Amino acid sequence: MSSPQLNRVLGLRLVIVVVIGNILGSGVYKKVAPMAAELHSSGWILICWLLGGIITLLGALSNAEVAGLLADTGGEYAYYKKIYNRFFAFLFGWSLFAVIQTAAISSLAYVFAQSFNSIIPLPPLLASLADFSIGGVFYPFADFNVKLTAIVLIALLTWLNTKGIKTGAGVSTGILALVFVGIFTIIAFGLTNAHNPLVSTLQTKTNTGAPVTLSNIFTGMLSAFWAYQGWASIGYIGGEIKDAKATIPKGIAIGVLIIIALYLLVNATYLSLLPVAELEQIYKAGNKIAAVEAVRSFWGSNGALFISTLILITTLGCTNASILSGCRPYFAMAREGMFFPKVAQLNQANVPANSLLYQGIWASLLVLSGTFDQLTDMIIFAVFIYYGATTLGVFILRKKMPDAPRPYKVWGYPVVPAIMVVFCAGLVINTTFARPREAAIGLVLMLTGVPMYAWFVRKQQTAVPEKTY
Repeated sequence: MSSPQLNRVLGLRLVIVVVIGNILGSGVYKKVAPMAAELHSSGWILICWLLGGIITLLGALSNAEVAGLLADTGGEYAYYKKIYNRFFAFLFGWSLFAVIQTAAISSLAYVFAQSFNSIIPLPPLLASLADFSIGGVFYPFADFNVKLTAIVLIALLTWLNTKGIKTGAGVSTGILALVFVGIFTIIAFGLTNAHNPLVSTLQTKTNTGAPVTLSNIFTGMLSAFWAYQGWASIGYIGGEIKDAKATIPKGIAIGVLIIIALYLLVNATYLSLLPVAELEQIYKAGNKIAAVEAVRSFWGSNGALFISTLILITTLGCTNASILSGCRPYFAMAREGMFFPKVAQLNQANVPANSLLYQGIWASLLVLSGTFDQLTDMIIFAVFIYYGATTLGVFILRKKMPDAPRPYKVWGYPVVPAIMVVFCAGLVINTTFARPREAAIGLVLMLTGVPMYAWFVRKQQTAVPEKTY
């Protein structure tokens, strides 16, 4: 008797929804402030948003060729077995579980809880333990009322996604429709009430008089890349997409192009409403959201309520999309004996419910571990290592499988993928020096995969003869 299989039920429309749903989260509302603190120039902020979008698109186009050739449940985990070897594939899958996907879920849920708290103030919880720390780095009980709300959200959405992938994708569709209406409302009203002409946002002169360095640009783009992060998650559910090898490349390209246009418009609106110096103060305050203050500037307290509600809805949608797609690689790993055995089981709705559960538990623990910006910088450091590895895979697969049918070939080969590989290396090196604590935490969590790989292989060898791939 054959084991239960995933259902191929998602067409192009829902693929685009999942791509956009995984990208469009908290970054569009929060990240203009840390970029202002780093770059001190409205023009350079927009340039970094554009450069971040272009680099993301180059990576997406390169990823699309690999996905079109090798599409399967697990995304890069499935690809890396053919491009590199089983160990590197496992290290990626473990990195997803340890930091990349689970920390993304945590940070999104955290911003949801912050927005909820700004609308309906939450009573303080365990305030006497707020100063308790682990090594002076982690403060698990600081803002515990917000963190507990984030954990409750993760639990509820994890439960919802055990009901079936179409249920989860349907929820994302409805939420995205509300989000787009809200964001375009901000753009329309914001630009008509702007304090500065839109053209003034293109000035590249800094308010400090100091020049913008290449390191400033890379560090500023960390913020932009968090906002663009998530497009590759569509590959994780390749086993549930109709005609995946043709549909995934189209869905990725269309989704990323829509997001680039949206981000440029909405960030130009923020910069027309608020001077860079004020955005810098918002960043230093630590407990303010740039989009809320921008809308408050022309719409007052009602505007602040509107944008807080919109952030609530947006982060709800992105958290849901991240939970939906994120658990599939662990399921694929477990089916090969390279993850905890229970994760390989499907429930009655043909959904990897145990994988969802494990993911939800670890994401909840990460909520307690750090602040929003600490989590996001850690994610970007880790994820760009693998973006570079996937793009390098375009060159490797062209040599390994030259005659294999490719529904999509990356535009501008070999220049486009080469630019992406070099950029990924540069960003990882710069982050190591500019954000050493976040880079170190991310690297340590990733490298816990080395002993885990040895443990799973040993366990697999004692249970059954080892499979070859």
